[in-house]
Amino acid sequence: MNALDTMRALAAKGESRTFNASDVIFSAGDSGSSMFGVLEGSVRLNWLTEKGLEGYEVIEAGHVFGAGALVTPDHRRLGTAVAETSCRLIEMNREKFLFAVQEAPMFAIELLASVDERLRDLKLKAHT
Repeated sequence: MNALDTMRALAAKGESRTFNASDVIFSAGDSGSSMFGVLEGSVRLNWLTEKGLEGYEVIEAGHVFGAGALVTPDHRRLGTAVAETSCRLIEMNREKFLFAVQEAPMFAIELLASVDERLRDLKLKAHT
């Protein structure tokens, strides 16, 4: 089981959202109050580096993003998430996140593993 599976198990009907290619999911600087899991399609997460260069990551189906919004008070999005293809996302707010961590503690480990995998992939891509 992974973080997305747990999100899917806890989701109520209506918590999945569909986006068309190039739709903005959230923008840098927005207040963040939920994280997302990619059920279908892919999302491009764009951000600026300290040197003012643009960085990006493509998040494929099966992965989650935006978790910082659930663990940081008064969170502001660091990047802009845009649907790279038509996609279907599941959204989890802080209340559901806290419930998931309390009722299924492995969810926190799954989420950390997902974030770690994405960071490792980014680091590998940056050095190739």
